Amino acid sequence: MASTHQQLLTTSVQFLKGIGEKRGDRLKEVGVEIILDLLYYFPRRYLDRSHITSIRDLQDDLSTTVVGRVQFFGIKKGKKSRFVLVLFDGTGYLNCVWFHRVQYWNKLFEKGETLAMSGKVTRYGDYQMVHPEFDRLNDSGDENFVNTGRIIPLYPSTEALSKVGLDSRGFRRVLREAVGGFAKELSETLPESLRQRHRLSGLRPAIEDVHFPHDRKSLAAARRRLKFDELFYLELMLAYRKRRVAVSQKGIEFSKVGDRTRKLIEFLPFELTAAQKRVIREIRDDMKKSTPMNRLVQGDVGSGKTVVALVTMMMALENGYQAALMVPTEILAEQHFLTMHELLEKIGVKVVLLVGGQPKKERDAILAAIKQGEAEIIVGTHALIQEAVAYHRLGVAIIDEQHRFGVMQRATLMEKGLSPDVLVMTATPIPRTLSMTLYGDLDVSIIDELPPGRKQVKTHWHSDKKRNRIYGFVKEQIEQGDQGYIVFPLIEESEKTDLQAAIENYEHLKSGLFKDYNVGLLHGRMKSDEKELVMAQFKAGEIHILVSTTVIEVGVDVPNATIMIVENAERFGLPQLHQLRGRVGRGEKKSYCFLIARYPISTDAKLRLETLVETNDGFKIAEVDLRLRGPGEFFGTQQSGLPQLRIADIVKDEELLVAAREEAFDIVMNDKHILNVENMPVRAHFFKNYRDKFELARVG
Repeated sequence: MASTHQQLLTTSVQFLKGIGEKRGDRLKEVGVEIILDLLYYFPRRYLDRSHITSIRDLQDDLSTTVVGRVQFFGIKKGKKSRFVLVLFDGTGYLNCVWFHRVQYWNKLFEKGETLAMSGKVTRYGDYQMVHPEFDRLNDSGDENFVNTGRIIPLYPSTEALSKVGLDSRGFRRVLREAVGGFAKELSETLPESLRQRHRLSGLRPAIEDVHFPHDRKSLAAARRRLKFDELFYLELMLAYRKRRVAVSQKGIEFSKVGDRTRKLIEFLPFELTAAQKRVIREIRDDMKKSTPMNRLVQGDVGSGKTVVALVTMMMALENGYQAALMVPTEILAEQHFLTMHELLEKIGVKVVLLVGGQPKKERDAILAAIKQGEAEIIVGTHALIQEAVAYHRLGVAIIDEQHRFGVMQRATLMEKGLSPDVLVMTATPIPRTLSMTLYGDLDVSIIDELPPGRKQVKTHWHSDKKRNRIYGFVKEQIEQGDQGYIVFPLIEESEKTDLQAAIENYEHLKSGLFKDYNVGLLHGRMKSDEKELVMAQFKAGEIHILVSTTVIEVGVDVPNATIMIVENAERFGLPQLHQLRGRVGRGEKKSYCFLIARYPISTDAKLRLETLVETNDGFKIAEVDLRLRGPGEFFGTQQSGLPQLRIADIVKDEELLVAAREEAFDIVMNDKHILNVENMPVRAHFFKNYRDKFELARVG
């Protein structure tokens, strides 16, 4: 047995009885290589007596768990073959039915074994569960489970793990040895005073109880402690990241605001909102400091972030520096370039566009202008960070819709200058809990006010059976001089077929229902000049209806467009739908958004559509989206350079997150090198387990 914490960290799981090379290889695929990884391989859920229903007490339409022994199983022939397993728990019989992969299921079970079946109960003569989740329970520690009410851990598994015997039952056997032999070697990671303040149990009992709890109280205490650990070290990393920028990085002092900035604001065809003015003041205060700005600007669709970015870039220009704006798509880059060029050429500012696929001669001229400093504002996609791009004096880097860029892409743009000020912008509002984790080190500005005259967009969702009625309404609006969008999905996994469908629908609408009107087509595969021409015609009112893929999701601003129709709306995520809706309602006319769904649709899809109908508030929409998708998917946290959370949930554990954040930032403020004797466990754990992530996260 390993006898020190250091050995524990480095001992391969193959040291344990029952884990050979095959099992070791499969475990490695899910991130379990050493014994410490195994101790932190937490159960996905638990079975306890209070969550189990006797078969005699089952009710139709009830979601529950039943535990019993296998009485019979086999394949039943018919119009559609199905696999049926009969479970008996002493009070009655339950049929468990699978319609797919029947041969696979037929080889998986043994008569007499004890199973826990979880799913929705329906009545089909007798009670049945269709495609239930199941777990095997009959290893030595589980034999009297139903009678004694013990809590049994159920572990995440995969088909590959199950094939080598590492289903929940297999994991319990392995974890009994790991916990029994190695948990005592764990070193405490939190100071005693901190644990007392928050009533947290010790690390060793927490690890023991999270795997094999004595009761629900000990399980709750274990999970609370381990969640706090994860959140505390995550926030500690963010606290250090913020401190390092504030203390150790020398930035640019943008000392003056000149005539060109004032002229820009004068030339704007509208008055800045109070929220825009407040955010510009916050950015101005940052830019005057000798440390680099690291600020996030959140603003709902149409709140005027682009103008804030323009003023920020102009302040850099006034001090002799260049500014770069990096956006995720070519069409958005083109839209920004055209808007800025039109506005800024009046005050003598040279704006260039750099995107992929430009002719070599044109590209070489742009690169030369950037290198020599002739190009003052550079707008582009990830082309801005290619090796060939050399900036003269990059002072401000602005990243728009930044969640679409990976950590290293953002880092590369920052490295193109000497500690440039960084402004991150997003029109996808970020719930408070996610903001505290993904952007816990950034200063946050919120543009919480829409420009005057903006109308709330009236949103409806219907089945595709009502399409003709909706399209009839579109014709009425066009007759009154309005314009509209019809958007088709373009999902990465099915991009080719989706694009084909969009083009076919365009041809159908152009020659059919809308043959008396000008119908345009826009999609990402078109050449830049083609896209530019279509958008110019749409802005000029020459195109009545623009059929498009999601390339118009952000950045397109046509005040006369009052109708947004989203086809196959059930396939879109909430943020996408909210962004698409934001393309209309940009003028003073009443605007409409129609979400057309093709049945059948899932419960989650229905909730997404209902949410859009109920509210135009991006922050409320973001909260619903976070609950639906979970923190892992919501904002591409895999791109953030932050460690993955194994047990904590930033939505459900907000109270713990706030407490952990306060403690972490307090340590960095008062014991910046973590040298106090009391904090030594924190120092040891942080530098052993988070150093690499810390280095990457500094650029997120």
